[in-house]
Amino acid sequence: MTPHTAQHGAHDVHRHEHDAGDQAEILDLDSEVLAEHIASITAWLPIETSPSRILDLGAGTGAGTLALLERFPEAEVTAVDLSANHLYRLQEKASAAGVADRVRVVRADLDTAQWPELGTPELVWASAAMHHMADPGRALRQVHDLLAPGGLFAVVELAGFPRFLPEDAPEQAPGLEERCHAALGHHDAEQLPHRGADWGSELAKAGFTVEGQRTITVDIGPPHTDAVGRYALSSLRRIRGAGASALAAADLAALDQLLDHDSPHSILRRNDLTVRTERTVWAARRT
Repeated sequence: MTPHTAQHGAHDVHRHEHDAGDQAEILDLDSEVLAEHIASITAWLPIETSPSRILDLGAGTGAGTLALLERFPEAEVTAVDLSANHLYRLQEKASAAGVADRVRVVRADLDTAQWPELGTPELVWASAAMHHMADPGRALRQVHDLLAPGGLFAVVELAGFPRFLPEDAPEQAPGLEERCHAALGHHDAEQLPHRGADWGSELAKAGFTVEGQRTITVDIGPPHTDAVGRYALSSLRRIRGAGASALAAADLAALDQLLDHDSPHSILRRNDLTVRTERTVWAARRT
């Protein structure tokens, strides 16, 4: 899931795998740093009967899959992603957690009109995946058709990359992080036109009954763990890759100092980092 677990139907597989390799670390760190918040979302889901078959769309390296397996100890999860690298890491995590026998992985491009056989799940989970779809309306209808009658579809979307720095940081370029996010926003507006969509209305159009919506506010630290520092580093590195062309030279130089492990200004040397973001979940039922 994903800034997580994008499905790029128009991109070739080799290009996607290179990108997926870059994404894997940030997905793992997201899972580690925000594990408590992911668990709070799975606990909130309006489940009437514990599901035995769960489908995780755009599963990434397994944050949602493992949280769902813990929340529903009798269930099995089919995890779908385009990236073989992500699915391999997901399987490694499932093995380490002792739940490999409850996980089936399927490599598939969810932007294609014909999905592989995915069974009849009672719960479908899609975290940071829907806004990456070329045609999310079609994908929502496909989920509706494969979901068991009375089953639940949980759509989780993110408010972009988290914020980590104080507003007046860094000293040489106060407010840099907000300008980086603004630059990324211009990029995303072109590349990800469905980010920020009204998923409640989209779910209703696809035939679902929306039973609940909840926004989780994340505000962690300081003090922070080493994982938060690495999470901030990976996130800002991804932002630089996407938004560098829209940044002024002075901002780019300051950002590069933050990303330089050996710099005295490295983000890994800061003790004032926080993790600030929001996640919204919609719970919709096939009636």
